Amino acid sequence: MWKNRLRRIWLLFLVIWWSWLPYLVVAQSLAVTSAGSSSSLDALLQDYAYRAFGHHPKTGVVYDAMVPSNLTGIKTAALRLRNGSLRLRGVRSYKEFEIPPGVLVEPYVKRLVLVYQNLGNWSEFYYPLSGYTYLAPVLGLLAYDGSNVSAASDSPELLDIRASLKPISIQFVDVKTIPDGVAAKCVMFDLHGSINFSKVSSSSNNTCFAFGQGHFALVVEVTAAPSPAPVSPSPSIGKKKEHGKKKFSKAWVIVVGIVGGLLLVVLLGLMICCLKHRNKKHIEGMVRAAENGETLQMTPVGSRLRVPAATRTRTHPSSVSFMTDSSSGGSLGVAWGTSRG
Repeated sequence: MWKNRLRRIWLLFLVIWWSWLPYLVVAQSLAVTSAGSSSSLDALLQDYAYRAFGHHPKTGVVYDAMVPSNLTGIKTAALRLRNGSLRLRGVRSYKEFEIPPGVLVEPYVKRLVLVYQNLGNWSEFYYPLSGYTYLAPVLGLLAYDGSNVSAASDSPELLDIRASLKPISIQFVDVKTIPDGVAAKCVMFDLHGSINFSKVSSSSNNTCFAFGQGHFALVVEVTAAPSPAPVSPSPSIGKKKEHGKKKFSKAWVIVVGIVGGLLLVVLLGLMICCLKHRNKKHIEGMVRAAENGETLQMTPVGSRLRVPAATRTRTHPSSVSFMTDSSSGGSLGVAWGTSRG
């Protein structure tokens, strides 16, 4: 019987566990850091950018790529260059980027591919920046080995490019209106997870400079207004509230997942303890029932075996004699038997 009860408890535990499994999976996925998500996005966009080359790619031509429907709003492109040409002449215009001469590539490759990224409305998702609001989408520039640009080949090696003479300039075009009294800042996310802020170019509006590759954006710091007026909220404030709600919902899902897992463990432990307690009571009852009966003395048989034996003999032996008639050819005999005492 107790085996059937244990099986029922185990089935109940499985049903509860499966019902909580989706929340635990969501909590785990939300706990993944943005760095890991952005690196996965880089690899995905590189793959789609290389597919845009086709069978006979040309050097120095920009190839715009198509992204899957679940990444609508993101743009990517690829530009294949010779290492010597990039170092001597640079790239005058590649989307929002201008690459000056004197760019060094490590490790050395004969040809390389510059992958362009425009994250659009996905900027805050992959590169959240607390206390700041994006004025323009995040732009990315990454260099890969261009020896083999076939889409069926293995993932190319990520290279390191460094401007040695003049910095790389980024001219942002889709820029929101900057609030009065607030200065815009340039932000750079390098490939190691570091965040660096710098000033916007004073000679050219909405332009940032960098000496290496990475992801770049134009941001403004969000500060609380000294005396809020009864006006409609600005787009930046609305976006901040939406971002705060998103963070709160993520934290709520994580807390619910952790608490649910702990409750399941505690519930399973209580079920096991109750089952052990019931089995113990059942065994104790059997022992008491056995003790209430007649106690048998243990008698040794041999050197190791002990068997129960009664303290007195309940059946007494008795003799029965019978005789046969000699005339009938029989014989006189005596037989032993037992009688009930």
